[in-house]
Amino acid sequence: METVRVQSDPFDMGAELNAFAAAMAKKNAGAVVSFSGLTRDIATGDLDAMEIEHYPGMTEKALAEIRDEAIERFNLSDAMILHRHGRMGPGEPIMMVATAARHRADAFQGAEFLMDYLKSRAPFWKKEITAQGAEWVAARDEDEDALSRW
Repeated sequence: METVRVQSDPFDMGAELNAFAAAMAKKNAGAVVSFSGLTRDIATGDLDAMEIEHYPGMTEKALAEIRDEAIERFNLSDAMILHRHGRMGPGEPIMMVATAARHRADAFQGAEFLMDYLKSRAPFWKKEITAQGAEWVAARDEDEDALSRW
């Protein structure tokens, strides 16, 4: 199972989580935590689509490094990061993280750490496309604040 994937194709959240959980049962994990994000309207106006850009190779390397850091910091059995790029419509799955650990607190903290990183530091660039035009999504102060707690 690939634990870091950046892809343009849609994914099945349930199938991804079931595969991850089955692999973690073999590692004697007692807790699996997941979070999935959906494309949503951030700009003013009705969202037609969101386009996400990234640098192939660099993005995967950065995600693998933060995944490895989460495993070490939170005593995780494993962690998975799945993120899409390209054009997505409203409500489509955009990303997913899953963590596993012997204890639930570690799994929850590891997932929160990964989410905070993805929201503020992961090398992705998002553009919202509406009937009014296209607009790049700016970083938000609250996302940076959330990352600072780690």
